[in-house]
Amino acid sequence: MGRQDVELQTNPEQVQRFVKRLLNDIHGLEAMLESDIFETGVRRIGAEQEMFLVDETWRPAPVALEVLEDLNDDAFTTELALFNLEFNLTPREFQGDCLTRLESELSDLLSKARQSARKQNCDIVLTGILPTLTKSDLGLENMTPKPRYFALNEALTRLRGDDYEFRIKGVNELIVRHDSVMLESCNTSFQAHFQVAPSEFARLYNIAQLIAGPLLAVSANSPLLFGKRLWRETRIALFQQAVDTRRVTPYMRETKARVSFGTRWVRESVLEVYKEDITRHRVLLGISETEDPFDKLAQGKTPKLEALCLHNSTVYRWNRPCYGISDGKPHLRIETRVMPAGPSVPDAVANAAFFFGLMGGLGDQLADVATMIDFAEVRSNFLAAAQLGLAAQFTWLEGSTVPAQELICDQLIPIARKGLLDREIDPAAVDRYLGILDDRIRSRMTGDQWLIKSLSAMGEHGTALERLAALTAGTVRRQHDGIPVSQWSLASLHEGAGWKPVHMKVEQFMTTDLVTATEGDALELVVNLMNWEKVRHIPIEDEEHRLVGLVSYRSVLRYLAEHLAGAADSTARVRDVMKSDPITISPDASSLDAIRCMRQNAIGSLPVVENGRLVGIVTERDFMEVARELIESKFEE
Repeated sequence: MGRQDVELQTNPEQVQRFVKRLLNDIHGLEAMLESDIFETGVRRIGAEQEMFLVDETWRPAPVALEVLEDLNDDAFTTELALFNLEFNLTPREFQGDCLTRLESELSDLLSKARQSARKQNCDIVLTGILPTLTKSDLGLENMTPKPRYFALNEALTRLRGDDYEFRIKGVNELIVRHDSVMLESCNTSFQAHFQVAPSEFARLYNIAQLIAGPLLAVSANSPLLFGKRLWRETRIALFQQAVDTRRVTPYMRETKARVSFGTRWVRESVLEVYKEDITRHRVLLGISETEDPFDKLAQGKTPKLEALCLHNSTVYRWNRPCYGISDGKPHLRIETRVMPAGPSVPDAVANAAFFFGLMGGLGDQLADVATMIDFAEVRSNFLAAAQLGLAAQFTWLEGSTVPAQELICDQLIPIARKGLLDREIDPAAVDRYLGILDDRIRSRMTGDQWLIKSLSAMGEHGTALERLAALTAGTVRRQHDGIPVSQWSLASLHEGAGWKPVHMKVEQFMTTDLVTATEGDALELVVNLMNWEKVRHIPIEDEEHRLVGLVSYRSVLRYLAEHLAGAADSTARVRDVMKSDPITISPDASSLDAIRCMRQNAIGSLPVVENGRLVGIVTERDFMEVARELIESKFEE
């Protein structure tokens, strides 16, 4: 949970003061490691759960502050967007019934959140990326009004110097620009923590890196963004680009992203990771006052290392070191941010059990993983898992190549089982959670597969928006049942019945796969385009995608009748026919506004324009389904 009492670092003096505190914390940590005062001999686990709030139409509901007020529970906190929440689970020793208690607490806190959400006519959904999110949901009006978030947005945007650009290619391709860090709020995860001793940090951190690919493949749950099929875990690419401050330069300069898998194995200690992050990433946020770690040590107390922890919270490694204090003693944790939220509570705990078991089991088996596989191969495994899920092929120890499903079922689950049993974890719990994992893999019904198969089963029935609403509604209802995703039936279209087009914005139903022309094109070309693509309106744009006109089928017929009496003329150009000042609409406008505009102006199409640039078009045909739904909803009322 991010600290809120922070400041944007804007002037050189302010930055230098904080950097001095940051360096003092690093030196303090170094002294603490040398003096051997860290907690050892105990292994704790913990987790953080992020979630989405959705309204009765299965759309994001920006009511987090109202829900938090009703909850009145310190376990819960805000996230970047007003449609997100997060809660912390109690750290517990890695032994006995810890996994069962983890699931019980997760279910209890989720139930409590749902009860408060219902008072706002909302519900909770655990999913990596909410299917019904749209770009218009990501405006600053939906950013949680806390200093940390606005300071972070301003700092990242200032460093980037321009809008954020997103390019992700899967089955479909997403290319979009956005003016803030808010696309980060599309992602929610289930973050697991594993406490380690300083002397074993490097070895176990490297093991966390090794298993990141398999862990991601089996937990993938984010194949859709804005209705497009992208990576099996699109969250990986989206998060990296959402907070990327790097600028394009004329030369191939090597720069590091703030969201990163890392660049190399850790050789000796946690200091390597912290020092690399300070070296590579500028300070974004600061605190006005921090304690001196050496003063605290001289008093026999444990320093909080506030500057170091704050900077660490603005560098987003998929496996991140964490410093903390338990009962007055400092400790180190490895936090894995690999796993998305969902698809169910049992699935989330099964993923965590797999991670914990592998950290124990491989920790017992491997003295130094860095001597057994190149770091580049491990990073490649991670990217392959993000893109392909269980269809990935992994390069494994000693250079072998193994399909993800075979590696996880035949090699890693047995290692995880031994790692759990050797820590005297309840055998029944081990069987339950690793059984859930095994069933999920062998049935090939992971979270991402359930979403994709459900979407495919709906075919072309209903609108794209109804199908996405049905996916969200189906997820919520099955999560209420509390059964693993491998046992879920596919979502059906009728499950999204709460969706009503009256709530829609233009961006949700506009056509973005546009057929366009330029004003200098031959009229004959436009006539053929209309015939080939079965469209009656073609927007005319310039080289910068600015809308300069619109050609309709009627205007072409009128021109031919008046000027050529139906004869072909190769000299006729688009500029001779187009309407140069077409009525347009914004993607943020409501569906009802668009319908009124078309009716009042007696027009059959509306180009959709944002900041002067053409981004889509809506036509009479697009409104036929909308009109039907509106009529049906009126009858239901």
